[in-house]
Amino acid sequence: MKLGIVTDSSCDLPHYLIEQHEVEVVPSLLILEGREYADGIDLSREDFYNRLPSLQTHPTTAAPSIGDFASRYDSLFSRGCDHILSIHASGQLTTIINSARQAAQDFPEKITVTDSASLSLGLGFQVLAAAESAELGLQAALEAVESTRRRLRVYAALDTLENLKRSGRVPAAVTFFGGMLNLKPLVELTEGRLKPVGAARTTRQANDRMLNFVLEQGSMERLAIMHTGAEPRARDFLNSLMQTARQSVPRDILMVNVTTVIGAHVGPNGLGFASVKKQTP
Repeated sequence: MKLGIVTDSSCDLPHYLIEQHEVEVVPSLLILEGREYADGIDLSREDFYNRLPSLQTHPTTAAPSIGDFASRYDSLFSRGCDHILSIHASGQLTTIINSARQAAQDFPEKITVTDSASLSLGLGFQVLAAAESAELGLQAALEAVESTRRRLRVYAALDTLENLKRSGRVPAAVTFFGGMLNLKPLVELTEGRLKPVGAARTTRQANDRMLNFVLEQGSMERLAIMHTGAEPRARDFLNSLMQTARQSVPRDILMVNVTTVIGAHVGPNGLGFASVKKQTP
């Protein structure tokens, strides 16, 4: 069986991994001052985060259309795929997976659509696990996804709560922090939702809390440091991590400037990580 792997642009996998594993990525849409941009294609992440603080209107996002997914599925089947595994961002935070599921109905029993219950590299690491197992067939790929999901942790330290408040996507987090908009919210992405786990008064304190969260994971199979237009902060964090726990982290650590359709909701200058614990014998 030739298995095709499809995901959406919120996976945040670097282009070299997407190309290496022949993953098909369907872009979401960013609506910025009345203009639509295909996520990851029409506007660079650097330009987006440079513009974000001075925007007069809050950016919004939209899921890919059913037709976007249907055409991508059709293309893979025309290229010889026997089945497709389509893995997407948390259905509790976005409607992307709904479009994928509706498109899959046009290809009965030929497409398996899976909710990653995550975002960014939390999704990306599941996609990567599936792609690495694709030659072994659908069941092996699904088992790799499930194994990764069980061992996955995703945390973020936001610079502000204002963007989440405006987006309306995560009311529980906004309600929890209430009027503490001058603090740096700390959240965990778990079971498809953003869960508040604390707050810090300064960026340094937030970084220290994030470092503790990483250290709690023990030995890791995969690790990604994510940021929203805050590369110096991310590199400082990585340096601190390497000085503290070099033996626990994998040799290849990804550093990713988070894609625009996520950044629009979490805001600039944020820091996060996604980790996958090593499997125990």
